[in-house]
Amino acid sequence: MNRVERSKDKLNQLFGEGVTAAHATDPDFQNILNHFIFGEVFHQGNLDDKQRELITLVVLATNQTLPQLKTHVSAALNVGLTPVEIKEAVYQCAPYIGFPKTLSAINEVNEAFKMKNIALPIESQNIVDEENRFDKGLAVQVEIFGDVIAKMRENTPTNQKHIQDYLSAFCFGDFYTRGGLDLKTRELLTLCIISALGGAEGQVKAHVQGNKNVGNDKETLITAITHCLPYMGFPRTLNALACVNEIIPEN
Repeated sequence: MNRVERSKDKLNQLFGEGVTAAHATDPDFQNILNHFIFGEVFHQGNLDDKQRELITLVVLATNQTLPQLKTHVSAALNVGLTPVEIKEAVYQCAPYIGFPKTLSAINEVNEAFKMKNIALPIESQNIVDEENRFDKGLAVQVEIFGDVIAKMRENTPTNQKHIQDYLSAFCFGDFYTRGGLDLKTRELLTLCIISALGGAEGQVKAHVQGNKNVGNDKETLITAITHCLPYMGFPRTLNALACVNEIIPEN
């Protein structure tokens, strides 16, 4: 099949039969979009459709492109993702984009779920409590990044140590420990979220190394960032790929 035929098949799989409103007003633009995203990008690399839709959801949430996010919730369900997996992917955005934007994204997810008669709230995936969230978060942090965490905490000025504590207890304790998504998936989604933010190349590099440490190889990272391209543009995509190549050089 050529990319036009592939795009038709993929669009039907994700969204079902029908023509978008944009086809009536901007058919040329919609065809360019469809053929590139669904005829080319969706078929590049080693990710399956579930992984691709999770990446799409977090990048759309990061960019606050909320109408498209709502549409892709339905696509995510159509390719077999569960409500838990979808919610957990969006929750994973919170430490990086903040609570207000995450809440806006959650509202769109909830609206899409209501349209599908999915009962809310869905089952809790929390496994930490007030007594252990820091310790469990720090353990995950060390699992991802290794000995560098102890050195980072040791070298942090006293008046900023609370930020490191928040990072361990909140970012990793409250989110990375949750059920619904495995560690490799959460770390891959985090790389996509931070890449989509732009201007966070230091953190992108750290999470490239983190992805490598948890078993996501370079091909997977390149495919994930490529999948972000239609939603975040070339500048941020090229910056993220430069970070991947710096941390994991070509042989």
